[in-house]
Amino acid sequence: MSRKCNDFGFGEWAAFCGPGFAAFGPRVRSGRSRQRFGRRGDLKYVILSLLDDRPMHGYEIIRRLEEDSGGIYSPSPGSVYPTLQMLEDQGSVISEQQEGKRVYRITDEGRALLGEHGDRVSDFTDRFSDFTDRFSTGGMGDLTRSFVRLAQISFERATRKAADPEALGKLQEILERATREVEESWPGPGKRASSKG
Repeated sequence: MSRKCNDFGFGEWAAFCGPGFAAFGPRVRSGRSRQRFGRRGDLKYVILSLLDDRPMHGYEIIRRLEEDSGGIYSPSPGSVYPTLQMLEDQGSVISEQQEGKRVYRITDEGRALLGEHGDRVSDFTDRFSDFTDRFSTGGMGDLTRSFVRLAQISFERATRKAADPEALGKLQEILERATREVEESWPGPGKRASSKG
């Protein structure tokens, strides 16, 4: 893919929100809303663009999409493998068994199809990078680092004190208090910020 979403500083957020923070199109979750990044059918062109780099098996394709997006994309096998089968039926890719895995390779027909619709891949990655820009511009970079540090420290301390219920309770209390302070400072729609403190 021509642009990687983790180039825009979003990967650390996604890493701590967990794999599949956003699912592969046509719509991707953003908080409670859902944003459309690509048109229906874009996945096949994105897969062809990856196979144009080198042959891959299905799991490699899934991992590559996830890595290139900084963890935001995690297309399911249920979407990737049927798409690969469709591309193979159309003659756009061929596959062969290698060390127990089915490896897919783009064909001349596939390259021609990709050439005709390469703008779909560029448009898709541009839409995605526009979305991630919101999390890496202005003060978001500093906030990302603070968020990541909080997650790392909390997890490290929790695992170190896993057998100490009192310590775990204190850690939970600290995190809950921080959560409440954030919620009270920036309440949801229709609510007023707290005047406490």
